[in-house]
Amino acid sequence: MSRLTPKEMALTIGNGLLSFPVTPFDASNKFDAVRYRSNLDWLCSYEVAGLFAAGGTGEFFSLTPAEVVEVVTTAVQQTAGRVPVLAGVGYGTAMATELAGAVERAGADGILLLPPYLVFSEQAGLAAHVEAVCKATSLGVIVYNRDNAILTEDTIAKLCERCPNLVGFKDGVGDIEQMTRIHLRMGDRLTYVGGLPTAETFALPYLEMGVTTYSSAVFNFVPEFSTKFYAAVRRRDRETVQAGLRDFIMPLLAIRNRKRGYAVSMIKAGMKVIGRDSGPVRSPLTDLTSGEVEELSVLVSRLKASEFASRSFAAA
Repeated sequence: MSRLTPKEMALTIGNGLLSFPVTPFDASNKFDAVRYRSNLDWLCSYEVAGLFAAGGTGEFFSLTPAEVVEVVTTAVQQTAGRVPVLAGVGYGTAMATELAGAVERAGADGILLLPPYLVFSEQAGLAAHVEAVCKATSLGVIVYNRDNAILTEDTIAKLCERCPNLVGFKDGVGDIEQMTRIHLRMGDRLTYVGGLPTAETFALPYLEMGVTTYSSAVFNFVPEFSTKFYAAVRRRDRETVQAGLRDFIMPLLAIRNRKRGYAVSMIKAGMKVIGRDSGPVRSPLTDLTSGEVEELSVLVSRLKASEFASRSFAAA
């Protein structure tokens, strides 16, 4: 059984920064549990409200169902209750419901429901998919709104009526009007999570809409920066946030935007840069070039000596 009720889980993750650890692979492209355990211990030493095992940054899309369960089990065992562990679940409805049950048995505290595989669907079909997953588990479920799984406020409202354990809405679209409609309709019935790639760029405007947390991929390799940046966002310190965007995030985006899939590949490269090499990304993604890794290394080095890093940060 989960340590937290769905509502407790949602409230917990809504009060702090979220991390999506990478899934390390060894030289044979197999899951590297030893490196994963080491990375988790390191990340848990920083202020983080929840870890998402086998999420998007964790390459859920490249893992077999058995590997997803192995990754989640390892995360639950290694964190040992220090932070909530939420598991990625996805693909078609049949596989997603099976995974939901499996990660609950593995000890996860909650589920992030990723978009279904490949197809675009009508709202009724998407609603049936979400409802089936919610009914397959007693865990709290956060639905990830992006790509081929964009839900309207009417669909979300109906799902919340039918699924008490649907407790979170993660946005990966960036449609301000849609987010406003959903938040006005549902209020504090849901916890809202910023989930756009490199979410730091949207953190302040989303906070004004009631989105109190976001998933920070860069937390994987610059956790000091990430936690300080989040604290500045929560206290609405625009000057500090702009410094962080200028000194690090925007130059990082310049690398990320060069090729498709680099939103994940860049994080794996960042792990290599800081001495926590977690192996390559699996295909169909591609790794950064050696020149791009060097660019990233220079950027991380500059961050440590930047105006942002030298600022004094009060508690959020």
